[in-house]
Amino acid sequence: MQSTRSKGVGNSTAVFLIAVLLAVMTLSAYWPVKGHDFLEYDDDLYVTANRQVRQGLTWEGVSWAFGAGHAKNWHPVTWISHMADVELFGMEARAHHWINVAFHILNALLLFYLLHGTTGFMWRSAFVAAFFALHPLHVESVAWISERKDLLCAFFWLLTLLAYAGYARRPGLRRYGAVVVFFILALMSKPMAVTLPFVLILMDVWPLQRFSFQDQGRGFSWGLLREKIPLMGLSAASCLITYLVQKSGGAVGTLGAYPPAGRFANALVSYVRYMGNMFWPADLTVFYPYPEKISAWQTAGAAMLLIAITLLAIVAIKRRPWLASGWFWFLGTLIPVIGLVQIGLQSHADRYTYVPLIGLFVIVVWTVSEFAGQRPFPRNLSSAAGLAAVTLLGISSCFQTAHWKDTHTLFTRALAVTENNYVAHNALGILEARKGNRTEAAAHYQTALTAKPDYASVHNNLGLVLVEQGMTEQAVFHYHEAVRIDPKFSRAHNNLGAALMRQNKIDEAMAHFRRAIETDSDYPEAYNNLGNALVKKGKIDEAIENYRRALKIEPSLVMAHYNLGNALAAASDLDGAAGAYFEALRLDTDFTQVHNNLGTVLARKGDFGRAVEHFQLAVQYFPEDAAARKNLEKALEFREKQDPSEVIGSKTNLIYQSDENRDRTEKRSIGRNREHP
Repeated sequence: MQSTRSKGVGNSTAVFLIAVLLAVMTLSAYWPVKGHDFLEYDDDLYVTANRQVRQGLTWEGVSWAFGAGHAKNWHPVTWISHMADVELFGMEARAHHWINVAFHILNALLLFYLLHGTTGFMWRSAFVAAFFALHPLHVESVAWISERKDLLCAFFWLLTLLAYAGYARRPGLRRYGAVVVFFILALMSKPMAVTLPFVLILMDVWPLQRFSFQDQGRGFSWGLLREKIPLMGLSAASCLITYLVQKSGGAVGTLGAYPPAGRFANALVSYVRYMGNMFWPADLTVFYPYPEKISAWQTAGAAMLLIAITLLAIVAIKRRPWLASGWFWFLGTLIPVIGLVQIGLQSHADRYTYVPLIGLFVIVVWTVSEFAGQRPFPRNLSSAAGLAAVTLLGISSCFQTAHWKDTHTLFTRALAVTENNYVAHNALGILEARKGNRTEAAAHYQTALTAKPDYASVHNNLGLVLVEQGMTEQAVFHYHEAVRIDPKFSRAHNNLGAALMRQNKIDEAMAHFRRAIETDSDYPEAYNNLGNALVKKGKIDEAIENYRRALKIEPSLVMAHYNLGNALAAASDLDGAAGAYFEALRLDTDFTQVHNNLGTVLARKGDFGRAVEHFQLAVQYFPEDAAARKNLEKALEFREKQDPSEVIGSKTNLIYQSDENRDRTEKRSIGRNREHP
């Protein structure tokens, strides 16, 4: 890697060609995403099962984005980005993946232009950008649609630094305003940007050299700190919002689950692990389980290494300021996600390195370049070594990207490279359950619980499988465990309520449905189930109100239309009932029981011709339905008589549904509430 400085802004043709080469190499490394699907791991929360996002760009959606703490984060720019994808490309996963790749390419180019513009070193800047673009640790942020927030945060982060470089050259209110705007957008993409004001101070040391440890005339100035105060205020506000949102969502680990000493040890070891993975990116995966115990020698060794490098960077700050700037960039930008405040179940994550590794890349490239320039060996040897490293990283990233093809591939890989990976077992259990392989699903869940008995999601998911196997009592136990571990687990409360309904414990069930709604006021299935419980209690009007609330949130919820039709029929609102049934059939044409009940309502209205049609369809779709067959016989008889007085208002001449069909109908809703890892 050449150490010669470019003159001025450098050769514009060379800069352009480097930019094109960076884009082509990055696109080649991530080419496998063309065949990738959405994952059953957060992609449902962010896109596939998110009602607001699936509607595309709407004023309602934008308003929701700014007010939502969905997915236990506040990042409205990220939500709007996903909405824009759906608006432009619909639900085609490939297009969403390509947008991620495009942002990654833009980020690499911005990094190149930032370093080249502030240091004047074209080739050094190019190599740092290439390492950033092609390093396998960054695959998670690019190949995972849900990690759009990483890419957007880095995009606005780099724009903030570029704007700040312009402000540093020519201070002015307008230029400072650009810094503030880009910083706010970074915070609204992912709150990890809170450390950016600290990075601006590092930029003042190097490469901007707004104060120097060698030149007394450009020493420390309080003015340089004062200009960061508004930005620090924005960071503080973002920290508070993020903590409150994640705390309310149950994402913040308690001191009991994650003691301070363990957090500190894990943080130290994670720093060293990230450094090791930068040089040797092997056995990377989506989830790394939190260690049960970290030995004292590991903690001490990690601490000593970090202290030694820190002291070296400080000692060398006058002659080689990039060492301190790069090192403290790495240390500082990881602080929000290093685990001192534990968010989630992971010990560390590849995605957290997306911005922090820039500091280490700068250290490596600048140090190697300076070393090469002072040694008597071929001038281009370091450049050849750098190109070889870039090529190997690109190939490795291509292979790593392939592991993100789909949920099964991703978590099978996780089991292959980690031990006791309870999240991977949970995810694979979900896949098996959805394929109807209940025994295999239960085996994965039991393995996950062996590794982590307090994993609330697994208790919930195992409960769903047990319900489908007819073991309601055992399912109730696991649902109770899920809500004991996580009292704000709305899906587990809802599922527990549904299981209690099967045991005819209506009052207990209603309490859990209401708890689910308190925790998640936009939970349509919980409103629907509460409506069912209210019907059991004879409170038809309240039930109708809850069904309508469910449909306001999720108009495509077939079971809510069906149940609303039943409730309206019971309230003798035959026109309303018929309308609800017709809407249910529009959404699901082969819903046998809707045909049967719609036929009943039409017969009560005296429309025997259409009633017969729907009873015939009910029998056609499910010949074993004795109720539908009996209703068809009576409807044919009444059609011949053409005497509606015998059926209108009567609740005995026609049968609504048999016990067999009622059980079959209830099972249609099982699985909608499964919690993802």
